[in-house]
Amino acid sequence: MSRFSFAAVLAALLMLSSCANTLHGMARDAKDTGNAMDSSTHRVLKAGASGNAAAN
Repeated sequence: MSRFSFAAVLAALLMLSSCANTLHGMARDAKDTGNAMDSSTHRVLKAGASGNAAAN
C-alpha cells in the first residue's frame, strides 16, 4: 500500500469517527431536551393545578 493510500484511508477513518461522535452527541442532546421539556411541563401543570385550587 502506498503512503498516499494509507494516508487517505486514515483520513477517511478520522472523518467517519468524527461523524459518529457528532451523531451520538446530537442524539444525547435530543434526549436531554425531551427530558427537560417533560420535566418543565410537569412543573407548569402542577403549578397550574395548585393555582386553580387556591382560586376556588
